[in-house]
Amino acid sequence: MPMIRRLLAAFSVACALAVVAVAPASAQAPKLPPNVDPQNAIIMQTTKGPVIFVLRSDIAPQHAERIKTLAREGYYDNVPFHRVIEGFMAQTGDGQYGNGTGGSRYPNLPAEFSNVPFKRGTVGMARASSPNSANSQFFITFGDASFLNGQYTVIGQVVSGMENVDKIKRGEPVQNPDKIISMKVAADVK
Repeated sequence: MPMIRRLLAAFSVACALAVVAVAPASAQAPKLPPNVDPQNAIIMQTTKGPVIFVLRSDIAPQHAERIKTLAREGYYDNVPFHRVIEGFMAQTGDGQYGNGTGGSRYPNLPAEFSNVPFKRGTVGMARASSPNSANSQFFITFGDASFLNGQYTVIGQVVSGMENVDKIKRGEPVQNPDKIISMKVAADVK
């Protein structure tokens, strides 16, 4: 009987070590780049790895606050990238239906257009045809999207993990889409 207990104990330790060995690196909170304010940075864990973007509360204060509020409520957790167009952008943020037709429980936001250009890694707020219809959905551009300048609200810029955005499965709609596993304000991550 003592021999069996020792074998079971050794097996338990081996299993625990194996679990640690296969835990993905993305399970750890990524480090913020230098000079990034954790109160205005979002850490997004996706099925392709971590992505960090800085919110532009200087040019889109209402939109930045909405993103932080919804992230703190867990609204974006397990939400799919429902529309991903090669060479253009990856869109997500529909925590209501997951297909691009829903929004949060909060009212739509008035446009906060700026002269900040849409380029690789720019985070913009998705909207319907009305300029004042942004709510919870956002997108990340893969490259130059200057045709959006002045027509969509820029809310941030990816500062780490753009290579993970590049790996997100394409489609319109996406079949078996990649997801945001969790999305948090960096200041809230311990």
